Amino acid sequence: MTRIRDVVQKALATGYLTVEAENQLRQLLTTRYDLEDFNAFMTLQEAAMTGKVKQESRERCSIK
Repeated sequence: MTRIRDVVQKALATGYLTVEAENQLRQLLTTRYDLEDFNAFMTLQEAAMTGKVKQESRERCSIK
């Protein structure tokens, strides 16, 4: 089973969060997760806010 930290690790490594990965995170966040997953998600949030990770969904919105 995929964990939140796995999705986050891929996004941080590539610098890009796909719509598919965002949807996967939404699903994973509805289930029980541990502190390590929570911390990974918070790291991703910070990376997105500071521009270290770009979000495909935001890029799609700005094109229109």
